[in-house]
Amino acid sequence: MLSYPAAIPLSTRSLNHLAGLIRARRDQRRSRWRRLDPGRQALLALAHLRNGDTLTRLAAGFEIGVTTAWRYVREAIDLLAVTADDLTTAMTRIRLLAYAILDGTLIPIDRVSDQKPYYSGKHRRHGVNVQVIADPAGRLIWASPALPGSVHDLTAARTHAIIDALTNANVMTLADKAYQGARGSIRTPFKRHRYRPKLSRWQKKANRAHARIRAIGERANATLKTWKVLTRLRCSPHRATPIVQAILVLHHVGGCGRRGWASPGPCRAPVDA
Repeated sequence: MLSYPAAIPLSTRSLNHLAGLIRARRDQRRSRWRRLDPGRQALLALAHLRNGDTLTRLAAGFEIGVTTAWRYVREAIDLLAVTADDLTTAMTRIRLLAYAILDGTLIPIDRVSDQKPYYSGKHRRHGVNVQVIADPAGRLIWASPALPGSVHDLTAARTHAIIDALTNANVMTLADKAYQGARGSIRTPFKRHRYRPKLSRWQKKANRAHARIRAIGERANATLKTWKVLTRLRCSPHRATPIVQAILVLHHVGGCGRRGWASPGPCRAPVDA
């Protein structure tokens, strides 16, 4: 079996933060010996989340068993997910924005036995629905827990109480036509219906302006999916929420959500060839 070193496009802050959580967890449980030290376990988890490397390849590269790799990655994800901000905490930052952008994204998954709730008719594939809030510059601020892919964006936003939270904070929020009827502080484009078959000139102009601003929010979805593990989840759909929350924590810890990308240098991990 051949192996080669591979770079992970993350700052060392992410590695140190995760390694610190793992070290504290081991001290709490008084773990005497592990196959990998906290730094190597953190590197293993980051390689899986960011580069999307399979556990089989990582197990060979780190010279551990596949079951051990699975256990280490799961432990790291759970430690990160516990520290993720909920919507109430995130609102302390969101209410300071001039406006917010709300959008939903589908994270593809493998087909499961109970597959009907996870099939999205809009995207024609199985997945989970995640609601994303971005700032006016398109930076990722918060991502919701995952719901089955068949859930409509408006229903998902109401389920997570996103609309009520944004309205109570008086934050004007731009969203697409999927959120028609949300009311509150949510602003959506004008939509044709049976009693209004055509839009007026000023309504079309307003829609174009709305689309130009709202399109910036797609950067937040793209930022979330730069973590290759979300290209297609090969685990249980119930693990989607802790994975998204762990990624959100690493995104903010790494400095990606404040002043652009600031990385002292990439992390490196051995990857099986």
